[in-house]
Amino acid sequence: MKDSKVKIFWRIILVIFYLLAGIAHLRSPAGFLAITPPWVPYPAEVVMVTGIAEIAGATGLMIGRFRYAAGIGLALYALCVWPANIHHMVNNIEVAGQVAPLWYHVPRMIAQPFIIWLALWAGGVTDWPFRRRSP
Repeated sequence: MKDSKVKIFWRIILVIFYLLAGIAHLRSPAGFLAITPPWVPYPAEVVMVTGIAEIAGATGLMIGRFRYAAGIGLALYALCVWPANIHHMVNNIEVAGQVAPLWYHVPRMIAQPFIIWLALWAGGVTDWPFRRRSP
């Protein structure tokens, strides 16, 4: 079945988001290192690997035969980095000399489940809630 224009649009948005985030992880890791929870081993290496994972996942979403795996990978990635976002919010961690306000953190926390679902949907892993019901 051919993907709808809406799904293709959101897939492209997700690809752009993850490509930019992946490049940022690799080019400017300091902000990501700052919000990495202290229990994460080898934080610099983890930030580098997460950047590579974001770029690989974004690339995979654009290639039909890798799309399903990329959707699962990016959903798991978004789930696994959620603790860093929580750590950032709860501990008011400064990034680039600034503490982000709640109006930044709260939407980000609310958006995380949507981003997880979007990766699964864009990857063709799920069609929920758009599933057509049989008569």
